[in-house]
Amino acid sequence: MNNTQIISVINQKGGVGKTTTVINLATAISFHKKKVLVIDLDPQGNATTGFGLSNNNDNKTIYDVLNGNCNFEDAIKDTKINNLQIVTSNVDLSGLEVETAAENRRAFLLKDKMENFINSEKNNFSYIFIDCPPSLSLLTIMALVAAKSLIVPLQAEFFALEGLSQLIKTIERIKVKLNPDLDIRGVLLTMFDKRNKLSSQVDAEARNFFNTKVYQTVIPRNVRLSEAPSHGTPILIYDKQCSGSKSYLSFTEEFLKQEHLMESAA
Repeated sequence: MNNTQIISVINQKGGVGKTTTVINLATAISFHKKKVLVIDLDPQGNATTGFGLSNNNDNKTIYDVLNGNCNFEDAIKDTKINNLQIVTSNVDLSGLEVETAAENRRAFLLKDKMENFINSEKNNFSYIFIDCPPSLSLLTIMALVAAKSLIVPLQAEFFALEGLSQLIKTIERIKVKLNPDLDIRGVLLTMFDKRNKLSSQVDAEARNFFNTKVYQTVIPRNVRLSEAPSHGTPILIYDKQCSGSKSYLSFTEEFLKQEHLMESAA
């Protein structure tokens, strides 16, 4: 199944809703009976714990895949959700940059490890989402090289757009040197507070800058959304009725509709 979509969710700032977006978009797509894989590429392992798995377990994580201790397919683990699997992460991953310093293809490490599996009979995933760390580190570069497209969560707060210029420069450099097919699929506004004038200003600026790349759906600030990870459960299961849940379902519909438009344009 070579038409697997590989999508990195990226922003070098922390606390913008990357992991929350990965967890809930992946969950919502799995409800559509599509097979989804999440790769936790953050040494903090928040996507791992967000699905209720342990990030203290050092058995067959993404670190083991990247350092050659196990094959990619051997690291794929089940979650509690049908059609949704994960390659977990833990703090060991933070040592990878130093350990691979002498390797000249290290930017391609993740892509190379995934390639055989993706092109094999064993691959039945429609989507692979990569949860990136909050920095422009080697791990993020690997995710940019491995991905076909990107989703950029953008918090509706002061300075949000300032940090993006650095990210866009990095994406452009990767496109020129390492991955010419890379494309920003969409920008998702998160932590939106409609009572706050600043949220609306960031919304307007983002739409002015990225035009149609900004999703219509915005993710609100929502207490239930911030509670869900500590229960190891996506918000769509933890509280189906809250505003955070409804907005991620709406975003997923928009994301899947975008897919149909892309297919019909091809």
